[in-house]
Amino acid sequence: MNSHQLSNDPGQQALYTLIQRSIANAGGWLGFDRFMALALYAPGMGYYANSLRKFGLTPESGSDFATAPEMSPHFGRTLAHQVGEALQVTGTSEVWEFGAGSGALAKQLLDALGDAVQRYTIVDLSGSLRARQQETLAAHAHKVRWVDALPEQLSGVVVGNEVLDAMPVQLLVRKSGVWHERGVVWREDALQWEDRVTELRPPVDVPCDHDYLTEIHSQAEAFVATLADRFKAAESATGKGGAAFLIDYGFPEGEYFHPQRHMGTLMCHQLHKSDTDPLHDVGAKDITAHVNFTGVALAAQDAGLHVLGYTTQAHFLINCGLLLPLVDAPIAEKAMAQKLITEHEMGELFKVVALGTSEWEPMGFAQGDRSHTL
Repeated sequence: MNSHQLSNDPGQQALYTLIQRSIANAGGWLGFDRFMALALYAPGMGYYANSLRKFGLTPESGSDFATAPEMSPHFGRTLAHQVGEALQVTGTSEVWEFGAGSGALAKQLLDALGDAVQRYTIVDLSGSLRARQQETLAAHAHKVRWVDALPEQLSGVVVGNEVLDAMPVQLLVRKSGVWHERGVVWREDALQWEDRVTELRPPVDVPCDHDYLTEIHSQAEAFVATLADRFKAAESATGKGGAAFLIDYGFPEGEYFHPQRHMGTLMCHQLHKSDTDPLHDVGAKDITAHVNFTGVALAAQDAGLHVLGYTTQAHFLINCGLLLPLVDAPIAEKAMAQKLITEHEMGELFKVVALGTSEWEPMGFAQGDRSHTL
């Protein structure tokens, strides 16, 4: 039996009970965004709140997926060049990381930036991950703090690697020309899908007649708007603003809502395998959706931030100096770092968007900026 066969696990049983109760309290139907929030973040039970291992390079470790900092320390070391520049431009000495995972990225940034960072704040809802992060960051304990909510004012440099994709999404499905919102019901002792006619629509018309499933990202856009609000409050009070670098897989809206992307982007990850059934083995696997970067950029602009750049992870890391340290690196080290930038690995699908309270050109977008595609 592998570590994720949890049918007899009390925590998973408790999560199913909570979801059943939530469905009943909602009148028998729960929107997918609310289901996804419970599945991932219900205290002590949801995927990111329980004790299962998430991050690692192989399924043998009991992990489900690897993020860029686990794949190569060169990811964080290279990102540090950009973060260091942003700290200078904003005149600040604090880094904020959302969803710090194993703590690998925080360690890489702190090791590389040294005294340029006086405080490193991790915003994370997961108590079990926090324990692992504290262990990883023991050498920097005097600089690191954890919070589970944003303060009223925030200045400094924000980093979010694979954070937006884990924010709950609403599912919209067009059937025979009529838009429905897809939600979850409890029927015949199991979670099942149920679609209800809705006034909700994707942000752009999808120019096709066939049935179509997609996501809308109200929570990710609200997160960016809240970040802008906290940045601007700090700038008004102290004169110091901020910048944010958000790294994730996704597309601009013209690609996101392409007629051929008719099955949506919702995906689950468990033991380094992917599936498209979030109603199975709830709490034991990750649930994600690709990011609509146009929606993120527009939400930032509407809230008063500047979009400083948008490009692929490959362009961003190369612009920030990834390649030079690899010249004399061992072959195995080069191979892992190469996964960060090769097109068929992470280089093209992953994008970076930069937002800021003031307008300037970060080094990561010097070549290959794609802001015009948003």
